[in-house]
Amino acid sequence: MAATETRQGIGVSPGTAYGPVVQVAPPVRPPENEPAVDDRDAALDDVRAAFESVAVALEGKARHADDTAQQILAATALIARDKGLVKAATKQLEAGRGRATAIANAVEEYCVQFEALGGYFAERVTDLRDVGSRAVAAVLGVPAPGVPHFTEPSVIVAEDLAPAETATLDRSLVVGIITQHGGRTSHTAILAAQMGIPAVVQLGGATGIPAGTPVALDGDTGEVTIAPDPALVEAQRVRREKRAEALSASRGPGVTKDGHAIALLANIGGVKDAEEAGAQDLEGVGLFRTEFVFLSADKAPTVEEQTDIYRKVFAPFGSRRVVVRTLDAGADKPLAFADLGPEENPALGRRGLRLSAERPELLDAQLEALAVAARETGADVRVMAPMVATVEEAAWFARRVRENGLPKAGVMIEVPGAAMRARHVLAEVDFGSLGTNDLAQYTMAADRMQGELSDLLDPWQPAVLDVVAAACDGAREAGVPIGVCGESAGDALLALVLAGLGVSSLSMAPSKVPVVRLALSLHTLPECQGLARAARDAPTARESLEAVRSRARSELTDLL
Repeated sequence: MAATETRQGIGVSPGTAYGPVVQVAPPVRPPENEPAVDDRDAALDDVRAAFESVAVALEGKARHADDTAQQILAATALIARDKGLVKAATKQLEAGRGRATAIANAVEEYCVQFEALGGYFAERVTDLRDVGSRAVAAVLGVPAPGVPHFTEPSVIVAEDLAPAETATLDRSLVVGIITQHGGRTSHTAILAAQMGIPAVVQLGGATGIPAGTPVALDGDTGEVTIAPDPALVEAQRVRREKRAEALSASRGPGVTKDGHAIALLANIGGVKDAEEAGAQDLEGVGLFRTEFVFLSADKAPTVEEQTDIYRKVFAPFGSRRVVVRTLDAGADKPLAFADLGPEENPALGRRGLRLSAERPELLDAQLEALAVAARETGADVRVMAPMVATVEEAAWFARRVRENGLPKAGVMIEVPGAAMRARHVLAEVDFGSLGTNDLAQYTMAADRMQGELSDLLDPWQPAVLDVVAAACDGAREAGVPIGVCGESAGDALLALVLAGLGVSSLSMAPSKVPVVRLALSLHTLPECQGLARAARDAPTARESLEAVRSRARSELTDLL
């Protein structure tokens, strides 16, 4: 029996879990000293077939996944079909490498390039390595890597779960997820929250925990206890039951104890997400990511094609609001039909609204389709632009939205410059929405996908809260409502701080809404304002969290 030991990771999906460890099989590697091929043409055919088989398998998984997972799997399938990978493998074959080694080396070359580019490219390194491992397995004729078969409720542990694995987990058997790598906004974190599975990332030595070892994890605090004492397991069980009971009684609109309204909304990515969220006790959608309409297309989707999709997304919400983010793409999320060429720093390049300014026909087609779908469904559609930095950009976007017959235009506040000048930027539009993931990345000069920098990207960083506060002050001066649609919105304690800073809506994964609703109902607005002051007065992120936790009502903190 292993000795009891508690380790600290980063909690990314709330709740507690207890169960035996199931270690995910490591990536398939090529054999050492694999000999060169005799027939390079035949070997190249095998490499092509291996990558294609991976793409087909991923697309098959996507057909049975929900929207968020479907988008990620479809995008990963595109990686497997990247002609550049085959070209790189061809050079490796010509240099005397074997089939499996050629694939592995080609993929690693791309990984180095992606990591150097940062932003969206760095985000795809885990996906890329998973594609490579599966292709290596295909040419070697061995099973692809992945989660082994198991039959009892267990905690999945991996170096870093690839989307193809996370998206297809059996929720009835997977009670928790732990990864050694990953970050707050990694695909594992996003999918775990979407699926309602407690998860911890960045846990040192996770892959060294022997299979079958019982562990207790806390997706709120990030603590993982190996071989826990029965008293801890029982305490977590009691807390789970109390939490479930408290949340089951939490219904209706978001409102503080003294009656101040804070709308509780969902982040969605497509039709299936909309159908599931529309059936829940939510006040609408605070972020509809429209990228899925474009990512798998080799040419720009037509107005008619987009209208059909938007109509299906809006319908489940009736008269409830649906906030739509226009296409967030560009050099960091390249599209075959809107490639503006390579950039040295894509995260700071022509992405989001900047791409729309260079390719306005894409934006106009999207706005036309949104307007038609809104009229046909009677939905309360509000449209916002990503990556807005200046007053001129906000005014340009608002004008195009209104010219297309859509009544409400807004902007994402994810650039510190826009946050600091929010009173001017927001004066041009009808609402603002804080994208706290990117806002933290740009404020702290830390790549949000680099797990080693997770401490800098902690949403409790006082500097980030100061920037959020500046944006809220600007919105107040402009007389415009501002919400939050980043990961911060789904943190029950941080939601209280955000309410105290002045946000009027919080948008999150639907699974996080009940606990946020409960948190608001237990605190008055003046109490939230006091918590916000305490959070900003703290010198460090950890002390900021502790300041709020110690002051928040025990009816909430006892459940977290």
